[in-house]
Amino acid sequence: MEARLQKWGNSLGIRIPSTILKTLNLKTNDKVKLVCEDDKIVISKSKNNKISLEERFKEYNGDNIAKDFNWDTPRGREIW
Repeated sequence: MEARLQKWGNSLGIRIPSTILKTLNLKTNDKVKLVCEDDKIVISKSKNNKISLEERFKEYNGDNIAKDFNWDTPRGREIW
């Protein structure tokens, strides 16, 4: 299948046929990954990069800086 590059603002764009979009289950505003390989442009569906806060901290092995935290004393008209 061939497509033609067309002017799109200051860039060039290409239209992806609906049959390909349906096959990959891509919809408007979905993110895709673009990779240049030799003389090719490879467009692939992005993986869902959303992870929960629990997953983010599961492998965290850093120092616990909370023990060094100090609220200090009020300044001005702050009420503690």
